[in-house]
Amino acid sequence: MGILKSYLEYPILRKILIGLILGAIYGLFVGAIGHPGAATAIRPLGDLFIRLLKMLVMPIVLASLVVGAASISPARLGRVGVKIVVYYLLTSAFAVFFGLVMGNLFKPGLGLQLGAGEGKVIQATKPSLVSTLLNIVPKNPFSSLANGQVLPTIFFAIVLGIALSYLMNSKDERIRTSATTLFKAFDGLAEAMYKIVGGVMQYAPIGVFALIAYIMATQGVKVVGPLAKVTLAVYIGLVLQIGIVYGILLKFFGINLIEFLGKAKDAMITAFVTRSSSGTLPVTMRVADENMGVDRGIYSFTLPLGATINMDGTALYQGVCALFIAFAIGQPLPLSQQLVIVITAVLASIGTAGVPGAGAIMLAMVLESVGLKLEPGSAVALAYAMILGIDAILDMGRTMVNVTGDLAGTTIVAKTEGELDESKW
Repeated sequence: MGILKSYLEYPILRKILIGLILGAIYGLFVGAIGHPGAATAIRPLGDLFIRLLKMLVMPIVLASLVVGAASISPARLGRVGVKIVVYYLLTSAFAVFFGLVMGNLFKPGLGLQLGAGEGKVIQATKPSLVSTLLNIVPKNPFSSLANGQVLPTIFFAIVLGIALSYLMNSKDERIRTSATTLFKAFDGLAEAMYKIVGGVMQYAPIGVFALIAYIMATQGVKVVGPLAKVTLAVYIGLVLQIGIVYGILLKFFGINLIEFLGKAKDAMITAFVTRSSSGTLPVTMRVADENMGVDRGIYSFTLPLGATINMDGTALYQGVCALFIAFAIGQPLPLSQQLVIVITAVLASIGTAGVPGAGAIMLAMVLESVGLKLEPGSAVALAYAMILGIDAILDMGRTMVNVTGDLAGTTIVAKTEGELDESKW
């Protein structure tokens, strides 16, 4: 029991990184001595991890998005609410765009050919743009949920959540009670799924070890370069997001980016180290209050909301990683499918920020939405495991950008509302 307790208490991301390293060493060793079958034999352990993740995706999409949308009170969706929600969605869209630009520029994964020799060919579906947009609205939401259709389920969950938000504020006690009960049911389902995610992520190091060992035994060291490209592409994209998107928006409202970053550095560093937007929230609020002079009535609403629905860094990461997986399996995504990535990542950001292992779950959603099925034993699953192995490195940067985006939006909204202490600037 002592060993199990120590294992469970050790940070998950460190365990995954250790699993990646040990799996790589084992795979290279058995490949070098001419016994790659020793890695193939343990691959089912990795396939089990993929199946566990697939089991979680659709319930989390439905429950977390209903709760996320319903949690935005209509009473708070006045000028401040509308401004900050528009800002969060707009900057998330730009973040995915930068991720896709970096992915197309660096083309990480190109030449890996993980799909070669697989039992089935992975084909990304290629519907027209008009068809893609129309298919966001489900004809039967229950069918979409059962068939793993992510975008229609996201749309239905957001609409249902907004409806619940209004009903929970109804003057009719019967309606208000019924809506609150339904909200609590979805909230309970979401919390139960988060708990399961936590358990699955405890198994993740074993799954990553098995999948990476297989990749290394069959592909060798040529996978190192593509993973380095992914890391470089993500971090360059994150710098562009801060310098261009936040810089231009702040400048437009008369705020200097360098001065802003100087005031925000405590929250940015904390987010980078802790890799948690929610965990950094007390520091983010202190920075907004003491360093930036934002009125408490503004930041007490916008910052917790941002920690829940604003995932600029994570959205950018989705763009790069989805293209990496597509290139790695020899199925580059057309422009129409890249647009689907933008839509999915932006909409999914409303409900998935607070999920432990959110990056892994959200990436699985994005892959499903563009027809790259995350099936056990598939090339997509192998490329997915490679990304998960370096997730700790990518998570630091994307969390820092998530928090920086929250502060930038809060400062801009406060300035437009006349609730920013100009003496601090």
